[in-house]
Amino acid sequence: MPDLRRQIFESGKTVSRKAASREGSRKTSRAGSKQTSRQSSRATSRHPSDDDEAGYASDDTAMSIGSLDDENPEQDNEDWPQELGDRIQELIDRKRSSVQGREEALAAFCRLTKYHYALEEIGSHVQDLLSTFARSVRSETSIREATSALRAIELLAITSSDDKIYLNTEQLLTRAIRDSSSPVVKAAAINCLGACTLFGGAGEESILDQMTFLLDIVASDGQSIDASDDVTAVSAALQIWGLLATEIEDYENDSEEAAQIFIDQLDSGDSGVQIAAGECIALLYEKSYTPQEDDEDDEISEGDEDDEHGLIDPTGPKLIKRYNAYHNTPELERQLHSLATVHSKRISKRDKKSLHSNFTSILTTVENPRRGPRYNMAIDQDTNRHYGSTLTVKIGRHGIMSIDRWWKWVRLTSLRRILQGGFAEHYYQGNRAVLESLPVMMRSVNDSRSGNGDRQSARKAAKMRNSRHWTAHASDDDE
Repeated sequence: MPDLRRQIFESGKTVSRKAASREGSRKTSRAGSKQTSRQSSRATSRHPSDDDEAGYASDDTAMSIGSLDDENPEQDNEDWPQELGDRIQELIDRKRSSVQGREEALAAFCRLTKYHYALEEIGSHVQDLLSTFARSVRSETSIREATSALRAIELLAITSSDDKIYLNTEQLLTRAIRDSSSPVVKAAAINCLGACTLFGGAGEESILDQMTFLLDIVASDGQSIDASDDVTAVSAALQIWGLLATEIEDYENDSEEAAQIFIDQLDSGDSGVQIAAGECIALLYEKSYTPQEDDEDDEISEGDEDDEHGLIDPTGPKLIKRYNAYHNTPELERQLHSLATVHSKRISKRDKKSLHSNFTSILTTVENPRRGPRYNMAIDQDTNRHYGSTLTVKIGRHGIMSIDRWWKWVRLTSLRRILQGGFAEHYYQGNRAVLESLPVMMRSVNDSRSGNGDRQSARKAAKMRNSRHWTAHASDDDE
């Protein structure tokens, strides 16, 4: 990767990339982020439509996903394969096309591939589509065309699982992140880079390179990509770093440096940046514990007392601490506790509620990394016994997914951002990228309501359970 030090700090000193990143973060992080807090937070906390130029942030980091049973406006569109085929030909044949025409064609492609698993329809056109999308990104004739093309690349990557997409897009996306004049395009390109890296055939070395690139963006508050104090870009970099980190088994050597960069961002004035940084910290602590090997002694480990109180799932693997995720956990816990109980009048009620719920969960994991997201502790009044519960998410009408580890939560929110209301369709139709990202056990939901809709749902659920896609990904412990 290129030398980012001179681009960021214009210094002649010989320093490591990590040291430069930390230096840049300390110089620019706190004051700059606070200046952009209120407006930027509002702009990034919603699910946009296909036509929304701001469309890459969401409030999924606020653990707002209780159900993925979103309305699918395409569920009755039986002619979608023909419509998609027409749009594909329109996009590939760019002769005499107008900017407005390309914008509309890209928006239609995104809508159709988001709400339908279109592997068969796009399978033979991947390279041609990638080429035409790349032209729209490079030319950046309009923000809408560029961001729609980046979103189309994401959907192409997650649908096709083509292992050449990363090699064919990495330079294009890196250039867009660095050189685009639009902060919206920069953020969209960061998200697209994450999807192409994860689903487009990148190896572990390439994943680690991109994680370092993203850390530079975070540490410099966007200065490394000429987006100083842009919370949208910084938040996207944090979220995509977390997504890529779920693919790395051993992060011991870099955990300390990464944790410090994320801790610096806890002082940001934007709640979205704070929460995204907190989730990365929780993920780092979770990664410092791994399942006990068969040949290891059954020793007492930190946090084993939770087993006696029913706070750890007895059916899951026993997790053993392997290394310190960060050198000063007590100080970090104090900072997380402060965010979990913040009462400043300068913070909106919505942001305050989001900070409280998220950092309570993050703090719980840092205190004991064997507890996953939304690990709520309570006391049974009859037995005085402690117990805990993890986050569950409803998938359509047919199942409930247990999100008991941070890596699952991070992947779920990333998939949810890309597929939005089409997540359940891709999951049940057997999208390989989705199923391999979340190989978790689904529990069926017994719907007591009656009527034709429920009978149709039951038949659909039975069909999905019997499909080869469903049975091939039924283990909760596979990673």
